[in-house]
Amino acid sequence: MDELKILHEDNHIIVVLKPQGIPSCGDESGDENMLDAVKEYIRTAYKKPGNVYVGLVHRLDRPTGGVMVFAKTSKAAARLSEQMRTGDFEKKYLAVLSAVPKEPQGKLVNYLKKNAVNNMVYLCPPTTEGAKLASLEYRVAEEKGGCALAEVKLHTGRSHQIRVQMAGIGCPLVGDMRYGGENAKKGNLALWAYSLAFTHPVTKERLRFLAEPPESSPWKYFSLAPLFTL
Repeated sequence: MDELKILHEDNHIIVVLKPQGIPSCGDESGDENMLDAVKEYIRTAYKKPGNVYVGLVHRLDRPTGGVMVFAKTSKAAARLSEQMRTGDFEKKYLAVLSAVPKEPQGKLVNYLKKNAVNNMVYLCPPTTEGAKLASLEYRVAEEKGGCALAEVKLHTGRSHQIRVQMAGIGCPLVGDMRYGGENAKKGNLALWAYSLAFTHPVTKERLRFLAEPPESSPWKYFSLAPLFTL
């Protein structure tokens, strides 16, 4: 990550673009991560001594790129977290699927359980111990070459949720060899957090931020422009 790409900043929040392959926060790998990068930017830009407060409001999986918001005050963090709890915090993704869903749009509701040993998430019965409800809506925006560009709106924020649920209907994401196996077409994981909407924690203004995926395969084969209108 050469430099932090900032989409919006004020006294309360900072909205940035997370590259693919960068963790949202520190993990056992010890690799460069978004939370530390935002802290370092604030420390340097505003010449702040000592520890800098930055609130991690939500996460994106390491292979997923796109829009993230961080809180610059504890009050902003608490209010954004409450919006996530109540459903006022809207996250939309773009995904390129290795197969075209039978239904052009739909809602998927499953129960998921994560295996911490192999970092895999599985579909499971609702009665399974540790099972968590996962819900999303998808809409196919375009089909090409046996693949589909889908817009996905999350209602819950489970680990690997989109990847597992779409693979569960036979439409694994392009590049997702973990959940798609031989059914997933090879390439970079085609999952991008392209739209983030929430109410500003202080001004109460409704905000929406958009970020286009990389101009590379498989994104370059689809017409993305209609999706990027505020």
